Amino acid sequence: MSYRHIEVHPVSGALGAEIDGVDFSRELSDAVVTEIRHAWLEHLVVFFRDQDITPAQQLAIARRFGEPVEYPFVQGLPEFPVITPIVKLADETVNFGGLWHTDTTYQLRPPMATMLYGLELPPYGGDTLFANCYLAYDTLSDGLKATLQPLIGINSSHKGRVVETRAARVADAPKEDANVARVAEHPIIRTHPETGRKSLFVSFAHTTHFKGWTAAESEPLLDYLFEHQTRPEFTCRFRWEPGSIALWDNRCALHNPINDYHGHKRVLHRITFAGEATA
Repeated sequence: MSYRHIEVHPVSGALGAEIDGVDFSRELSDAVVTEIRHAWLEHLVVFFRDQDITPAQQLAIARRFGEPVEYPFVQGLPEFPVITPIVKLADETVNFGGLWHTDTTYQLRPPMATMLYGLELPPYGGDTLFANCYLAYDTLSDGLKATLQPLIGINSSHKGRVVETRAARVADAPKEDANVARVAEHPIIRTHPETGRKSLFVSFAHTTHFKGWTAAESEPLLDYLFEHQTRPEFTCRFRWEPGSIALWDNRCALHNPINDYHGHKRVLHRITFAGEATA
């Protein structure tokens, strides 16, 4: 596709592109939305700089790309419950979601996408890493692909350290059943409903074991897959600035916010989009 209304600049060989020529404080034409969506599907995560928008404007933008849904554990903004504040305070040492993951795969229909808008950023650090799960699948051996194809992954909201990463925000503004674990089953090899490409759909933060296998039996293979899917050549790194926006595809990309800015506050607003059943 040739772009007539936006400029698209890849940021790495694996995934990610910065998009210029978009002002989210103004009404977007259908043509611009179509081009952004095409770039997003091609690059898995797209970034925008120097945006100045209100929560109402962020929600309006999000609705052009999907159906916003609430996060299950933390209350959203009072007037905009689908916008979740992603906050680390200066005196805290644990950051929200600070593990490799794709968002809320413990739900039966995990989110299609996530939009994150940066408001207050530390003077250094706080970058986010992204990883391409298409590449992770493509580079597996044929034998391992065949082994994984029929397997189902069990994904839990309460696996290991992930509970700790959201504990401070749950304490501040918990949902009514914030302490109840969610568990969902998804294919280890997922076919993207729009591109038709296969990806390695596991997550260090949430995938606990394979269906029909014990945790002990699953652990060695899962550990290999977690390490494989985050190989440096499968990743890109985004440096946040106030006014930055990232929009990524949760069906084929992982992310990991780096926790290297102790003593500084970091505030972003997140919207996730309703997804479809995995296949």
